[in-house]
Amino acid sequence: KMADDSRFPDVDTNGSEKSEEMEIVVNVGGVRQVFYEDNLNQYPETRLAELVNCLSGGYDSIFSLCDDYDPGKREFYFDRDPDAFKCIIDVYYFGEIHMKKGICPICFKNEMEFWKVDLKFLDDCCKAHLSEKKEELEEIARRVQLILDDLGVDASESRWKRCQKCIWKFLEKPESSYPARVVAVLSFLFILISSVVMCVGTIPDLQVVDAEGNRMEHPTLDSIETACIGWFTMEYVLRLISSPNKLHFALSFMNIVDVLAILPFYISLTLTHLGAKLMELSNVQQAVQALRIMRIARIFKLARHSSGLQTLTYALKRSFKELGLLLMYLAVGIFVFSALGYTMEQSHPETLFKSIPQSFWWAIITMTTVGYGDIYPKTTLGKLNAAISFLCGVIAIALPIHPIINNFVRYYNKQRVLETAAKHELELMELNSAEGKATGSRSELEDLSREGKEDPFYSSRIKVSHSDTFIHFLSEEKNYRTRLQSCK
Repeated sequence: KMADDSRFPDVDTNGSEKSEEMEIVVNVGGVRQVFYEDNLNQYPETRLAELVNCLSGGYDSIFSLCDDYDPGKREFYFDRDPDAFKCIIDVYYFGEIHMKKGICPICFKNEMEFWKVDLKFLDDCCKAHLSEKKEELEEIARRVQLILDDLGVDASESRWKRCQKCIWKFLEKPESSYPARVVAVLSFLFILISSVVMCVGTIPDLQVVDAEGNRMEHPTLDSIETACIGWFTMEYVLRLISSPNKLHFALSFMNIVDVLAILPFYISLTLTHLGAKLMELSNVQQAVQALRIMRIARIFKLARHSSGLQTLTYALKRSFKELGLLLMYLAVGIFVFSALGYTMEQSHPETLFKSIPQSFWWAIITMTTVGYGDIYPKTTLGKLNAAISFLCGVIAIALPIHPIINNFVRYYNKQRVLETAAKHELELMELNSAEGKATGSRSELEDLSREGKEDPFYSSRIKVSHSDTFIHFLSEEKNYRTRLQSCK
């Protein structure tokens, strides 16, 4: 409600109030609004409710709550964001708060803390947006912390620790130096060569016959594969030795893939030389062939060097619900159309539909529009059922595709934004350091890292700039803004 003519109690030298009807007039960023005591007292712990009783404490009490007070106009002045304030005051009328579109969630959280309004009044949809922003800021702070750790050298560390850190950086961070990029490219080429050799080795014309008449891979290809496995083994062992957290390293998905790509070679080698003494030769050969098939796991090592594959993996992980719906649609359609196809084809003497379970295969290849042609309907009703089934299959497959693509694009764009934001924060640090205004030191960062177990968001506490683009949620202290700022 805009204030045209309001009666507000003046403050005398004794700090007494003189009013018949209590009204609170506030001016937030140039916008004047009137509140009544009954509404504000619903939430007595909020800042606006405290204004009701602050006059009895005199000017000291008043200025502890607001930026300025005009006795002539009887107004409290607050240099805050008026758009956020208009959303926050909804709690006094509706009991909940919604963020307007376009307001930064972290800035809005800071505004709610300034006005002493609990976050529980924020609607669930807005809380989800706030949580997403929190995660983004924590990821930015984590990336900045990692870069700072790489740049810094701790003289108190032992020579072995420094060597470990150097090897880890050399193998895990290709962007750290030119030799590291060369090693990353070599690793990528070894993966490709190993995969090509695995495929080429199955061509009959390139295979050789051993003394017992069995076909085996050409010795040259076998030597190339041995060299590739040697590279993979050396790379994995060095990364394991230099890893700062070996348990986390061993349980990481990509490192498990590395182990699966390496182990079959050594197991098959062991079985070839020792297994013949313990079991029949035919069993040994079958086991070796089965282990050689596991070599296809090494193709997944490409994901380590491809951000696109990593993004695709994340998109599929975030799309389990859509993929589940796709499988459910297909399962229902397969069951229905296979049963109908079996029933309709029974009247034909040369029917290919022998049973409903056998018809499942026909329904799968029809609904996915593959159509091998090994099973097909011969009656008119059966052909009509087949036409409807593949139309329904196209619709069922197309429906969840759009959300999956959206997840892929969203994550890819988000990673680019986070990378740019981390670089921007580092540039601000360099600028402030050059001007003598850096806010943190190397020792402070070490203290923060030692507090990691007590404070799960310790990396978020690094204050790297005083610019308006830096969102103060990263700070543990309550640093409220004194000027209207925008989140760019």
